[in-house]
Amino acid sequence: MKEQTIEELTAMTDGHPLIFYDGVCGFCQRIVQFILPRDRNARFRFVAIQSDIGRKLLLHHGMDPDALSTFVLLDRGKVYTRSTAGLRVLRGLGGGWPLLYAFMAVPRPIRDAVYEWIARHRYRFFGRSDACLLPDSKARERFLDY
Repeated sequence: MKEQTIEELTAMTDGHPLIFYDGVCGFCQRIVQFILPRDRNARFRFVAIQSDIGRKLLLHHGMDPDALSTFVLLDRGKVYTRSTAGLRVLRGLGGGWPLLYAFMAVPRPIRDAVYEWIARHRYRFFGRSDACLLPDSKARERFLDY
């Protein structure tokens, strides 16, 4: 099987924002499961940081997948991390979730300090998994690494 180019990997998103998640983090998997039903327009695509596709795309965008402990959003060629990524995702969901984007008014160091505290404790609070999330057949097409 031929190695895919960055252009081919990027084309797999069909221009949709791409969420990178930690495939062995129980909390991260729950976030993906939270997003799926609330993303009524199927706007977001997903890829595990640990997957070959996730690793290649992160490296291409100057991020080290082995040193990554953050939520990452790739949207229109720009990378967002931590609280900014999370709030941008909430803005793209249905219902009242976009209202939380107002927290962008909170200075980023404060938002990111809260984010970092949760990230540091995520395995203790939500556990680890030996396997990546298995999406149902309806959502499977939204995962680049499936």
